[in-house]
Amino acid sequence: MTPIQHDPQRRWDTLAQDRNARLARAGELVAGKVVGAADAIALLEAVLQPHDRVCIEGNNQKHADFLSACLAKVDPARVHGLHIVQSNLALASHLDVFERGIAAKLDFCYSGEQGVRMGRLIKEGRIQVGAIHTYLELYSRYFVDLTPRVAFVAAQSADAQGNLYTGPNTEDTPAVVEGTAFKSGIVIAQVNEIVERVPRVDVPADWVSFVVKSPKPHYIEPIFTRDPAQISEIQVLMAMMVIKGLYAPYQVKRLNHGIGFDTAAIELILPTYAESLGLKDQICEYMSVNPCPTLIPAIEAGFIKGIHCAGSELGMERYIEQRSDVFFTGPDGSMRSNRAFCQLAGHYADLFIGSTLQIDLEGNSSTATLNRIAGFGGAPNFGCESRGRRHSSPPWLRAGAESAGSPSSMPRGRKLVVQLVETFRDKMQPTFVERLDAWQLKEDFGLDLPPVMVYGDDLTHIVTEEGIAHLHRCATLREREQAIRGVAGYTPVGLARDRREVDNLRDKGIVQRPEDLGIDARLATRDLLAAKSIKELVRWSGGLYDPPKRFRNW
Repeated sequence: MTPIQHDPQRRWDTLAQDRNARLARAGELVAGKVVGAADAIALLEAVLQPHDRVCIEGNNQKHADFLSACLAKVDPARVHGLHIVQSNLALASHLDVFERGIAAKLDFCYSGEQGVRMGRLIKEGRIQVGAIHTYLELYSRYFVDLTPRVAFVAAQSADAQGNLYTGPNTEDTPAVVEGTAFKSGIVIAQVNEIVERVPRVDVPADWVSFVVKSPKPHYIEPIFTRDPAQISEIQVLMAMMVIKGLYAPYQVKRLNHGIGFDTAAIELILPTYAESLGLKDQICEYMSVNPCPTLIPAIEAGFIKGIHCAGSELGMERYIEQRSDVFFTGPDGSMRSNRAFCQLAGHYADLFIGSTLQIDLEGNSSTATLNRIAGFGGAPNFGCESRGRRHSSPPWLRAGAESAGSPSSMPRGRKLVVQLVETFRDKMQPTFVERLDAWQLKEDFGLDLPPVMVYGDDLTHIVTEEGIAHLHRCATLREREQAIRGVAGYTPVGLARDRREVDNLRDKGIVQRPEDLGIDARLATRDLLAAKSIKELVRWSGGLYDPPKRFRNW
């Protein structure tokens, strides 16, 4: 047996030694953990090194915006070539670091309004894209091969020791902090206030390196607020088809709603249309979704019994506090959201329903279109077959039994994955296309794969104003293509349908029109909405919902 050779010169604590050196450099600027806002840029220049892997907390709503702005102002001669590993890029400063050469490589999940600028910077060679991740995928890699060396997070308050209180918007903070702090990294938190005692310790002090009181509260975007006044009668019709054609027959009780006016319409006709069908206590009882104000009537009417949230929503704080049976709240009354756990809850739910910008003839869908890389956020985690699931439920078992084309004799359940779209988008752009823009983006940006949000073989249903296509019941790709064409309306894809084949699919129940479901389209009016305005949502809440000023018109 060969003796084991130990290298006496090898160090096994190089990360810890590196962390101590960074803290020592910062110690020349500050005493203790609390750092003044005026010293924030100097702090970053002290703790950062060229080519560091850096996470800037950027969620759907909560952003470490002050620290992000400070990073964009550091000296590129001292700090450059950073590798940013960040879930959401929503602010200009998130891309300013690439313009100035402070950062060079990016792994992310979602870019939203920054997608067009990002596309330009990628074309110019200023951003090297590692991958467009799902949320869970990126969080997981924080604990594998994309562990941040330095992380910036945002919290509501901190005490002098560095204990953090995140308030209702915890979001990504636990995944970011734990991945960094337990690999000898540096965690810097920007907070809205320094207090003597935090209401709740969400992040313990010994995980936090420095705390900076921001000159103004961190940015929060109310992206989950949908004004019922903007919901159309077409969206009401589609919502009726979803409830009667999917939720009712499959007895869907655990689900995730994507954000949009389409799903808001479903939520707002639960107390009216779904109630008239006798579906209370039969559908929509448990949801993994942000506290969208359009959920208020369904909660008050007794449909929804439990909600776990990825984040919060401005104006919903008092309502959440007073509905602790429904939401997950702490002893202080405020909600603790958690994006990672909410993503997991949605992944193992019975149904995901969302929307997209393009769908091809196999059912592949994407929100990445020409010159714009928006990313996907959590939709690929919600909108995929959860193959690791082992517990059963009526919708899971029924969808599995209905699925065609399985080569195995072993019975399996199946998650319901639904795309709810109108056949035409803004500016009359067709939703249904022969070929996704994602293929061109693959070439333009040198990606290994086309950026697909939900793969067609995971998709079970498409719902449009034309009807429902039950894709999981299609035995061949030809049937699937014609089912998609059958609900694609007057788009070029829809006009190219084989009418005889679509009629045959309708006879089989694979394609269903509103009249096939016993739905009178003339009754699909805004009168079915339990609330037709933001003001009516406030009334439903008993005055607890306090919408942001931009949504008030009274």
